[in-house]
Amino acid sequence: MDLAYLRAHPAHLPTFRTHQRIRETPVAGGDICAAARLTLDDGHSVFAKSWPEQADRPAPEGFFETEAAGLRWLREAGAVAVPEVLVALPDLLALDWVEPGEPTREAAERFGRELADLHRAGAPALGAPWPGFIGALPQDNTADDGPWSTWFAERRLAPYLRHSVDRGALTNEDAALVEQVMGRLGEFGGDEPPARIHGDLWPGNVLWGADDRVWLVDPAAHGGHRETDLAQLALFGGLPHLDTVLAAYRESWPLSAGWRERVPLHQLHLLLVHTALFGGGWRDAVVENARAAPGRAGRATVDR
Repeated sequence: MDLAYLRAHPAHLPTFRTHQRIRETPVAGGDICAAARLTLDDGHSVFAKSWPEQADRPAPEGFFETEAAGLRWLREAGAVAVPEVLVALPDLLALDWVEPGEPTREAAERFGRELADLHRAGAPALGAPWPGFIGALPQDNTADDGPWSTWFAERRLAPYLRHSVDRGALTNEDAALVEQVMGRLGEFGGDEPPARIHGDLWPGNVLWGADDRVWLVDPAAHGGHRETDLAQLALFGGLPHLDTVLAAYRESWPLSAGWRERVPLHQLHLLLVHTALFGGGWRDAVVENARAAPGRAGRATVDR
């Protein structure tokens, strides 16, 4: 099987893997999927990920097809580098391989401009035409005309807040604090038309390529607020050269006043996903971000 054959017959990939007709090397695939580097007969490398055989349940319906749709939609913008989808099956996704490189300021600057171009490509509405997932959890992508503040509270915060309380990761008092923020989202400013966003843009979903470009993978792509992507880049240790990325982004497409103070609000989505998925170890981060909301305890300042 070479690349041309794979493109013409993507459904044959599982059979070739089963019969060990492709050289396969396990690689890191995140907390959910099993992943491998496949080497085809022509020497071309492919990244493949599948639902683990030892999992206690099958892949959610549409899980890999949804990721493929998001990758293709982001790639259509012709802005940020996004791997080509080669195979999208109910239990398998295969992408063109990205040869890893080192983070550089030059790549970060280019990425900042390209991310602005991706966001500027826009979306017809908040949400997306495909069902959503964030990690292994469902995410409501039903198209919505907004406003963004109401949509974000109802579709991106409330479901994961409820799940987190139900599993005991957050207390009722914690939930009340987050709900206060949700009820005031419209006061914080920054509402904009829907941008074309990655939607799960923590640093682990950013690949620094050997071609000195930044590549985006594992999206929860949808029409949303561009500040959400930017805020997520600062999570979990932060992206290398983040200041350079943000400076290049803002030079290409300035952000609305107060964007720095809104960062904790946009980060609440992924933090609530973490309490919903992984439990109370993420409680302090949720509470801290909710308390950092603009207007609370005099924290808000005017952005310059």
